[in-house]
Amino acid sequence: MSAVYLVTGGSGLVGSAIKQVVDRDAVEGEKWIFLSSKDGDLKIRSDCDAIFDKHKPTHVIHLAAKVGGLFANMQQKVEFYRENIMMNDNVMECCRIHKVQKLVSYLSTCIFPDKTTYPIDETMLHAGPPHPSNEGYAYAKRMVDTMNRAYAEEYGCNFTSIIPTNIYGPRDNFSIQNGHVIPGLIHKCFIAKRDNTPFTIWGSGTPLRQFMYSEDLAELTLWVVREYHSPEPIIISVGEEAEVSIKDVAMAVVKAMDFKGEVVFDTSKADGQFKKTASNAKLRTFKPDHKFVSIEEGVKKAVDWFVDNYDEARK
Repeated sequence: MSAVYLVTGGSGLVGSAIKQVVDRDAVEGEKWIFLSSKDGDLKIRSDCDAIFDKHKPTHVIHLAAKVGGLFANMQQKVEFYRENIMMNDNVMECCRIHKVQKLVSYLSTCIFPDKTTYPIDETMLHAGPPHPSNEGYAYAKRMVDTMNRAYAEEYGCNFTSIIPTNIYGPRDNFSIQNGHVIPGLIHKCFIAKRDNTPFTIWGSGTPLRQFMYSEDLAELTLWVVREYHSPEPIIISVGEEAEVSIKDVAMAVVKAMDFKGEVVFDTSKADGQFKKTASNAKLRTFKPDHKFVSIEEGVKKAVDWFVDNYDEARK
């Protein structure tokens, strides 16, 4: 019997990167289905049942989630908790009922304890409360990790989770107001070059982050689906040595965009957390030789995609 891989939230940044890798490295006997919200509402059990009945997946990558920025998380804690809990519960239970061979769900480093030491690793996920601003989302996501172990213990299910650090790449959300750091900077720099205005970066540019090109995450996700068989979560990230400042990233965008104008750091805007370093030591025990795309190369690919697809890009 052929393997049927079902990807929820399959039209976003990570889903489209997985599709690109799957198309590039096609494996005979594998069928891939990338769902979007138009295929059904995963919060509704009957919709979820209908999707599983229709496609009969053998493997599921669960990317779909209710996500949002700081303000939305602070204002809608109930909705962020309930909607993610409903989605995750329906997907997990359908995977059990349909005897799915492997379920891989996505978590986020923002669900780790607010008060912690660095680097954070997989053992620290439940070691204290998350930051109050996103506790609705964080506790819903933490429950995925708890239930992975519970399903394994009670039903023998092969469920696990990936905790990625900051992801960027083609087909991202390039919104300046609501997007993440790199796509927001790319869009800002594009406008500054087009309009011959200064390229203004919010904050001092000193905070440090680990950024991962979406295709790297896609390749490693496929490895997790096929070869990592433990309910314990695994952090997928570049190493601590690859941490870069926001200023470094902004300058990489400037170079890739061939922007010749003025670059301004608006220090009246808050920097946010200085660092939130994650350890990829566990990943390296399994994949010691994986070579991550450098920030310069990845930013150049993301910039080129945005420029070439400006009219269609999410922004």
